Amino acid sequence: MFGLFKKKSEKDKLYEQYQKLTKEAHSLSSTNRKLSDQKVFEAEELMKKIEKLK
Repeated sequence: MFGLFKKKSEKDKLYEQYQKLTKEAHSLSSTNRKLSDQKVFEAEELMKKIEKLK
């Protein structure tokens, strides 16, 4: 209850974006391989940023 108005940290925001990109890449992998690879690359770049924040 006390965490109701707590703002998300930069790391949490980046991780949510990472999860969204990986989900998109997985769904695109069967229809558009090139776009799927691009999403995977973007997700990997986000993971590098997340690792730097740790």
